[in-house]
Amino acid sequence: MARLIPRADGRIRALYFVETAHDVRKAVEMMAGEQSSGTFVKIPGETPELQARHGAQVESIEVLGTVPSPSLPGSRLPKGTAQPVYSQAEVVLSWPFENIGASLSTLWTTVAGNLFELSPFSGLRLLDIEIPTPFAGRYPGGKFGVAGTRELSGVQDRPLIGTIIKPSVGFSPEQTAALVSTLIEAGLDFIKDDELQTDSPHNRLSERVDAVMGVINAYAERTGRKPMYAFNVTGDLDEMKRGHDAVLAAGGTCIMVNMLAVGLAGVTELARHAGLPIHGHRAGWGMVTRAPALGMGYIAFQKFFRLAGIDHLHVNGIRNKFCESDESVVASARECLTPLLGGYTVMPVFSSGQTAAQAADTYQALGSADCLYLCGGGIIGHPMGIAAGVESVREAWSAAIQGIPLAQHAAAHPALAAALSGFAGGGA
Repeated sequence: MARLIPRADGRIRALYFVETAHDVRKAVEMMAGEQSSGTFVKIPGETPELQARHGAQVESIEVLGTVPSPSLPGSRLPKGTAQPVYSQAEVVLSWPFENIGASLSTLWTTVAGNLFELSPFSGLRLLDIEIPTPFAGRYPGGKFGVAGTRELSGVQDRPLIGTIIKPSVGFSPEQTAALVSTLIEAGLDFIKDDELQTDSPHNRLSERVDAVMGVINAYAERTGRKPMYAFNVTGDLDEMKRGHDAVLAAGGTCIMVNMLAVGLAGVTELARHAGLPIHGHRAGWGMVTRAPALGMGYIAFQKFFRLAGIDHLHVNGIRNKFCESDESVVASARECLTPLLGGYTVMPVFSSGQTAAQAADTYQALGSADCLYLCGGGIIGHPMGIAAGVESVREAWSAAIQGIPLAQHAAAHPALAAALSGFAGGGA
């Protein structure tokens, strides 16, 4: 997977995949001009001095090959071209810091703005960005990350094992709390609202917080263990702040937000206000990334939201129920654990069709137990019941960390054996 090599010279760099029937260098130079000081015609104010100071630079072009037809509709051919050949390349552009300043929204507009609409390109995708250190001073990133999440949950040396409230919508606050009681009595570390469940008329956030935290606080007082519940506070900024405050006042330890729905500014302002970890759900991510010749790769995407203040980031899961490849999932998860700027990391969240069956492969691929491992049907739909579902996932991870083959470990652990039989290959 293509990556930028940090140069730490203060410039902002972006790595792209491009496809064009035009001369690649000329097309990329147009792209650089469009995203800095240029426009479609030469204008009087664009002096050589201004260009030298503020123009984007084409730092490298690596032609990958050619294809006979365009990956995307709508591109325009060079004049007089009857039989076009489309060149694909990886290119690096850079900008002076003073064009952008330490502004995530301006950075996004610069590296992921109108360039996607430029007519010479039949493919254009942002793969990676290099963000200079001044951003760390303005955007300190998640306040909790891996270490803070582990401290609040009391879980060390293994993943936090969790689930999602299902059905996604339709439960009342009281029904939600009843399910939470069952789940935490079964031994879960983490539970979250579904991304569809926010402050809905049938399940108001304030009422859900009171009902769920009543159950969790009573359990914590009795056992000394306080599972983490991520309440989905997604909404307008004032609504999200009120939701956070209600969760904090009730003794909660986590909030959740749909990142694409509220945007960078929403996440940033919520994070500046928050005293709790923020669980970042990427609902809508498919429209940003699913077309391989368009949009944005997760390596670039997650850097924006890590800086904005997210503590947990969804990365899909191995053998998931969606369309993402295992290679992409693992690369995204590893990136979450790679220190960014000030050195902080975020907790990768594996979900989507996860069961005990994928635990060993996930651990081997990630090389770490620092993650949230969320199983919906893999726990709630376990053939022996919810408690056995939790036990099966915990035993699978225990075997993985100890290097014991799952089938061997399952011989002495019936819940794990039932999971491996019932969810062979995962929950896809």
